[in-house]
Amino acid sequence: MNAPPEIELPRGLEAALQARRWLEDQYATALASNELDTAKLLTSELVNNAVLHGKGAIMLRAALDENRLLVEVIDEGSGFERALGKRDFEKLGGWGLEIVEACSSRWGVHEGTTHVWFELERPGPRVGADGKPSLED
Repeated sequence: MNAPPEIELPRGLEAALQARRWLEDQYATALASNELDTAKLLTSELVNNAVLHGKGAIMLRAALDENRLLVEVIDEGSGFERALGKRDFEKLGGWGLEIVEACSSRWGVHEGTTHVWFELERPGPRVGADGKPSLED
C-alpha cells in the first residue's frame, strides 16, 4: 500500500492557505466541489489550531478512496484532550473543533499526540466484495 500524500506546512499565518491549495491540487478532479470546499474548511480549522497551539513542524496528510477522504494534521506538540466546550455564541474564536464536529463524518485525536484527523464519507451506494450493492461501509 502506498503512503498517503503529505506536505510540511509553514508555522505561520500562511499555513492554512497553503493547506487549502494543496488539497485543491491533490483532489480537485476527484471530489465534487462541495466535498472539496468542506475538506478545505475543516483542514483550515485543524491547521490553524496547529499553528496557534502546537509546536514544531506541521504535517498535512490526506488519502482518498471510493468511500471517504481522510485528512490528518500532525505537529510536534504534546497533545490535547478531545473536548468540546460550551461557548457563548458571540465569542470570537475557539469554534474550530465545533465546526469539525458538525461537518465531518468522524474526527478524532490520536491519544497523547497532536495528531488530529477527520473523515468525510463519499456519497453514493457501497459495493460489497461480490460487486453487488452493500449497506455496510
